[in-house]
Amino acid sequence: MARLDASDLAQRLGRQAEAVCRHYLGTGNRQGNYWQVGDARNTPGRSMFVRLKDSPKGPAGKWQDAATSEHGDLLDVIRESLGLVDFADVAEEARRFLKHPRPEPQPPSNRPASTPAPPGSSEAARRLFAISLPIGGTIAEKYLRRRGITALHGTGNLRFHPRCYYRPEEHSPTETWPALIAAVTDLSGKITGAHRTWLAPEGFDKAPIDTPRKAMGDLLGHAVRFGIAGDVMAAGEGIESVLSVREAIPGMAMAAALSAAHLAAILFPDTLRRLYIVRDNDPAGDGAMVTLIERANAAGIEAITLSPVFEDFNDDLRQIGIDALRANVRVQLAPQDVARFMAQAA
Repeated sequence: MARLDASDLAQRLGRQAEAVCRHYLGTGNRQGNYWQVGDARNTPGRSMFVRLKDSPKGPAGKWQDAATSEHGDLLDVIRESLGLVDFADVAEEARRFLKHPRPEPQPPSNRPASTPAPPGSSEAARRLFAISLPIGGTIAEKYLRRRGITALHGTGNLRFHPRCYYRPEEHSPTETWPALIAAVTDLSGKITGAHRTWLAPEGFDKAPIDTPRKAMGDLLGHAVRFGIAGDVMAAGEGIESVLSVREAIPGMAMAAALSAAHLAAILFPDTLRRLYIVRDNDPAGDGAMVTLIERANAAGIEAITLSPVFEDFNDDLRQIGIDALRANVRVQLAPQDVARFMAQAA
């Protein structure tokens, strides 16, 4: 009987999924057809997605946390957000909520939803990210896996857009290609920009266009972040290079600044005490490394360089494999960080 009751309540809650999220997950916000929040306990963040409408992927109300791989329905949200233990208490709270349905929210009257954002602006980047989808099961995930990147925990700031606009030149016709979309955020987690990697339709490689990677918005000092930085973090240029190092050090927070110049200018969290610089093997990478070491030391932060065998760490991952990459990184880490951050590595 309890199982039937739970199924019925979950379905009824799913029909009011957005209202449930606004009530129990109020630190989050709507992003397209999903509600985005830190976790089912209503922690601020962006790694958990709750489906707001029925789709081929599943019914409304189902959720998944990209950081932990946890998943469930809206009864789980009620249980976790309120700290309830017994199902009877969860069911009672669900029934109470269902007696008082909430109206659908209306767009703010002082800013019509149809108002276009300035091209290339931070607002345009936020809107692009909002209408993009979680990467699970998409060709964006296929693309990363073909690059050897399989550790996709805590990558809620990576999304997929099936038809992302691309214009080779200012007066060229606009094309559309599938794209991996990455949110660029400041230290508080606010989205300030976005990075697009246009992909071939099969997901085997980047799209056959002149400039398959472009960034937009406010980038200086900010980064594409994986995990929450504490006293130790790693920072590098490219998303794929940083994610490749993360294959070897899955427990460490990391940030991709998107270019050598932006890496040199990346902002430091107040809690940071040791910074690993994920270096690219080229003159620009060397210059960024020198500048970043000077800035870190001036701020009282220990800076340690991680150097690849080939041009960057994704080259290493694809050419020498994860075991050799892991061995190379291990000998470059401070001894105390090997046990702390590499314990999750196979």
